[in-house]
Amino acid sequence: LLQPAVSVGNVGQLAIDLVISTLNMTKVGYFYTDCLVPMVGNNPYATAEENSMELSINAEVYSLPAKKLVVLQIRSPFIKNKYRPFCQTLLSWVKSSRCARVILLSSSHAYQRNDEQLLGTPLRYLLTPDLEKAVGGLMQELNWKEMEKVAAYPGINDTEKVLHIPGGGITKLLFTESCSQGIQMAVLLKFCSEGDNIPDAFALVNYLNEWLQLIKSEVSCYTASQWKIPSSWRLLFGNGLPPALF
Repeated sequence: LLQPAVSVGNVGQLAIDLVISTLNMTKVGYFYTDCLVPMVGNNPYATAEENSMELSINAEVYSLPAKKLVVLQIRSPFIKNKYRPFCQTLLSWVKSSRCARVILLSSSHAYQRNDEQLLGTPLRYLLTPDLEKAVGGLMQELNWKEMEKVAAYPGINDTEKVLHIPGGGITKLLFTESCSQGIQMAVLLKFCSEGDNIPDAFALVNYLNEWLQLIKSEVSCYTASQWKIPSSWRLLFGNGLPPALF
């Protein structure tokens, strides 16, 4: 199961858009919950006028049996104080559906990194203990950096370390609950800032592809990527500037 966290810059959701669009995944159902703000809109992955008027809602499920992949796309923010009920409902569904593992795509505020997190790549990962046994060695081969823990009380007690994902939304809660329930979960995240987060989405989905090999690609630069941009991105950041202004 691949899904996004509603986090800073909506990077996880944008990355999920690229996966669904590129792999031409089939919508197989909805994830009904009262924990998300209700919404409805046109088909974000329309390829022709015939399917452009299909309706989409706040949480939908897509499938690609050939790759044993299921994707849950979330399109609206959480209602206040509904994080925990959503987490419980989601993990219950994961268990009943017998998902082998869950991969959560997320992001975190770049400006709240500590000194250690400023070094190297802005991409990080987390593995629950059950998944660590299965793929921990692969992550080392890929030379990935695990998300660093930070001091619980900076400047007062720097020895006590905690997991801190500012701007990550439900990420930390889902991860800690998966750890305690024995669910195999991986979190892939990118440090970023609010703005045009399309480059961050390409970086995150390429990071995912290093592991899962969803598409064959030799490039990492998003401008030369083989990912298919969905039609809904055309006006993602508004209309282009009128030529008369140039």
